[in-house]
Amino acid sequence: MEHSRVPHQDPDRVATMYGELGNKLVQHAKRTQSLAHLPPYQTEIVRAVTREVRDLDRDVTRLLEPFEGGFNPSADPAIACALLVDHLCMRRNKRCLLAYHRVRTEKLEELCWTGVDILEQQQPSDDSGAPQHTALGFSGHSSLSPEEEEYFRQYGDMLAAYKGQWTDVDLTGTLEPPKDLFIDVRVLKDAGEIQTEYGYVLSDFVEGSGQWLIGGSFSVINLTKNSQLYVRQGDVERLIAQGFLEQLT
Repeated sequence: MEHSRVPHQDPDRVATMYGELGNKLVQHAKRTQSLAHLPPYQTEIVRAVTREVRDLDRDVTRLLEPFEGGFNPSADPAIACALLVDHLCMRRNKRCLLAYHRVRTEKLEELCWTGVDILEQQQPSDDSGAPQHTALGFSGHSSLSPEEEEYFRQYGDMLAAYKGQWTDVDLTGTLEPPKDLFIDVRVLKDAGEIQTEYGYVLSDFVEGSGQWLIGGSFSVINLTKNSQLYVRQGDVERLIAQGFLEQLT
């Protein structure tokens, strides 16, 4: 149920219907579910919804104040109706807030399981200073609230401790079998030498020559920006998810 804001509120605020801002949060949450990245946290809307709840609570207190704890709904149905509307609006706003934050929490956990370093991606990594599209949207601009950043850190620590019990099994790996044993990848950013699970790379693409240099067994992958590698897919799945590599088709 929705009704207009009461006159005693701040006149400088734009008049809206109760529940309208909460509905915006639900729409943001619905869009987030279909995105691969996590959009910016809607700080202003969240604050506006919580202010609306406080306004409603003050309305309830103001309406009940003359009765000094002896209010009888059947004796004053108009006041009872107003109290019911305020109460339902507060409950609806609470549910909208919970739904919005739950969707974002699930997205954070999903990114954590796929090995995406969210906090690192919020730092600019392009030498030109131009924003880059990442799993969080555009890097260089924090998409998380301070509470979400702390939640991600603690959830990551918990996940690392959980995975530590099974060191020989990658619990964060994909459940779908690979279509190809080896794939072509391009390095998106420097990461130095990476030890692979199986300990070798079949070949390396020589930049500028357009040819593959066939090699033997190597113990590490040297991730140099803009280089191309032909590697075992199982060795680089996490690196692709973390944004170090992209698979070439």
